Amino acid sequence: MSKTRYLCGGSLLAATLSLGAFQPATAQSANQAASQQEPRTIDEVVVTAQMREQSLQDVPIVVTSVNAQQLRDAGIRDIKDLTIAAPGLTVTSTSSAAITTARIRGIGTVGDNPGLESSVGVVIDGVYRPRNGVAFSDLGEPERIEVLKGPQGTLFGKNTTAGVINIITKRPEMALAADSEVTVSNYDGFGASLGVTGPIVADQVAARLYVAARERDGVYKSAGPDNNDQDFYTGRLQVLFEPSATLQVNVAADYTRRDERCCGAVQIFNGSTAAIITALAPGGLASPPDVDAFRDYSNRSFKKKITDKGLSAQVDWETPWLGGARLTSITAYRKWRQQGGTDVDWTSADVLYTAGLEDADPAYTQFKTFTQEVRLAGDTERLNWLVGAFYSKEDLDLHVRTVTYGTQFEPYLSALLGGQLPLFTGRPANGSTFVAGNGQNDLYQQEEQGFALFTNNSFKLTEALELTVGARYTWEEKDLDTFWSNTDGGVGCATALARAAVIGGPVPASGALIRAGGLLGSGPYQLICAASGNPRFGQIGRNAQSLDEEKFTGTVKAAYRFNEQVLAYASYARGYKAGGFNLDRIASTVQTVAGQATAPVLDTSFAPEMVDSYEIGFKNTLLNRSLLLNATGFWQDYSDFQLNAFNGLVFTVTSVPKVVSKGVDMDFLWFTPVDGLTLNGGVTYAQTYYPNSTPVALGGNVPGSRLSLAPLWSGSVGVTYQRDLTDDLTGRFAVNAKSVSSYNTGSDLNPIKNQPGYTVVNARVSVGSKDERWTLEAWGQNIFDEVYYQVAFDAPFQPGSFNAFLGQPRTYGLTLRFAY
Repeated sequence: MSKTRYLCGGSLLAATLSLGAFQPATAQSANQAASQQEPRTIDEVVVTAQMREQSLQDVPIVVTSVNAQQLRDAGIRDIKDLTIAAPGLTVTSTSSAAITTARIRGIGTVGDNPGLESSVGVVIDGVYRPRNGVAFSDLGEPERIEVLKGPQGTLFGKNTTAGVINIITKRPEMALAADSEVTVSNYDGFGASLGVTGPIVADQVAARLYVAARERDGVYKSAGPDNNDQDFYTGRLQVLFEPSATLQVNVAADYTRRDERCCGAVQIFNGSTAAIITALAPGGLASPPDVDAFRDYSNRSFKKKITDKGLSAQVDWETPWLGGARLTSITAYRKWRQQGGTDVDWTSADVLYTAGLEDADPAYTQFKTFTQEVRLAGDTERLNWLVGAFYSKEDLDLHVRTVTYGTQFEPYLSALLGGQLPLFTGRPANGSTFVAGNGQNDLYQQEEQGFALFTNNSFKLTEALELTVGARYTWEEKDLDTFWSNTDGGVGCATALARAAVIGGPVPASGALIRAGGLLGSGPYQLICAASGNPRFGQIGRNAQSLDEEKFTGTVKAAYRFNEQVLAYASYARGYKAGGFNLDRIASTVQTVAGQATAPVLDTSFAPEMVDSYEIGFKNTLLNRSLLLNATGFWQDYSDFQLNAFNGLVFTVTSVPKVVSKGVDMDFLWFTPVDGLTLNGGVTYAQTYYPNSTPVALGGNVPGSRLSLAPLWSGSVGVTYQRDLTDDLTGRFAVNAKSVSSYNTGSDLNPIKNQPGYTVVNARVSVGSKDERWTLEAWGQNIFDEVYYQVAFDAPFQPGSFNAFLGQPRTYGLTLRFAY
């Protein structure tokens, strides 16, 4: 633990303890205590899925709404934790915490290529985040989270073809209040947070401040510092202005800094390359693989520095026009940057790595985004209407140093080629052809601008029947400048090609090494001259690309209320996910001209993804409005589905002609007759698959198969029970579980990457004062220590071997909270 971080945590701890010394409970706490004595009903569940507050049971959309107490009960601190409470939602992280991808009903974007935008949009207080990983941070003080399933492009814009995660945080309040917490956990975890809100100018200006710091050792056992640790601090300040009864202006600024080592991986299958690795570095990988050991054998640092900061302003004005129409303006600027490296081969042999913070020119990814949204909404006796406009500008800078040669790259390569060294005849024995520290050095600079006009209108045709019609026009422009280079000019590939051309015909001892005509065999060519080592990329200089898109999307929904208890609805929606550019090198893997590398592919664009979605659902409010029971059948037809796959060498993006997702969503919430006992949960059955007509060229396992990370069944359940223990003490018990059926975790659907079905269980027990001044919680996440793959992948530069990123192991601890 660094001294600086310890002092930061210590100061928060001191603040926490001082807050606990305040004696009087607030009126808010008293009101909460009083409300607990009243019967709870489904009407309390309010969502903003249609940009206005409605009861969940009046919205013709599949929505999973999780309030602040449920988030606490389930131990949800970021969007990755959210999977425990939302059936049909999967969130995975791969080579860094920033490479975080959300999927709904089996549809999502593999996150390792920032050229692809998200299929599941993440919106925080009305501000769109450009990638799921950019939104991966502490949620702070959430009021609720809404998971909207199915295309939501009419109101939430492009890149929501699978759904939206809509996060609403607490706003400043005019009444003085504060809360704080301290958490200790296994893996030497420590965290503290402090939240304060109150008036600055009575009845006109209020503020809310939230700060937190958390740290924890890594969960992977490693030779050096353990990987997948936690070390960050975050802060958010909001100031709310209410100059009149009809005008509100909320200004927010936030900053997060993470210094973490991520992400470790384990061997799950060793091919013939394992013998070479262990010869170069005895004990340098798990042989045989032992996934349960949670052991990462990497020799290079995974240290990453991530900063995320932003400024936003939301104006809400009840105008004197059109019967008091409400004007909303949301302006936001954000900057997100990740800098750092990884061990590319995930072994103790020093083969390949990504240049990191210890190097002079480290890899980095940076997003700068500006967004402006304006909405005007109003209502009459039979009509709720909304019109709006949205503008976005995004600058993406990506510095790629993924393939950097380690000190043992050349001996590893020589052994991989069977010891056949005529390609490098005359080179010094110390292996100076591939000098450590040299390699790929690419820069991608992409500018995006987008503009949209949209409307969403609900007409009450009769007292029972409501028709909703929405439309959105989107214009999108992207410009990409690419600068490819190799720090050594690609000398290894150039040397091998020249030697092969001189040698000429097949090498008898290894015919696969050199083919007739002095051409390298396909395997050796991929290993030596794969895109990352191809010298022809560096000869291009600047490669400029542009694309323009215009799309019209929309929705039609019909909702019929049979009575107060039952609502039926049917809907159609058309969604759109922007096209873009593959931010990786692409070239043929088969040499065709002796002495020359294959030509780079200069057009790396891919088509936009479209979806047509159909749903029929029922929303039932039963048992004196204490039971919510909803069911929806869905059919989603995707065209030009953007498939991002890694083959162990490069990422490729392919537009799959058609993908289908069909099934049923079911949700329930029951405030039971047993005082203090609440049950909630849901099930998603989703057949998300490639049709049999899918081209075999995409992979022999693909046609007719389910997509990766698309379980057939997914179910969540939560049980909470609260009761008074004494006149002064209250106890609360909560268990949340998520169960999924088997699925494949790799884009190529290789059977080795299959993950059997599993169940993750979180539990929390708390005791505290009835006025909520203090609460002590004992908690556990993944309490049965289930070991499962997040994503399995081809081990880089190790043909026939496979690795996997694992889900979080069991964590447990104590949390002490104060409020006043």
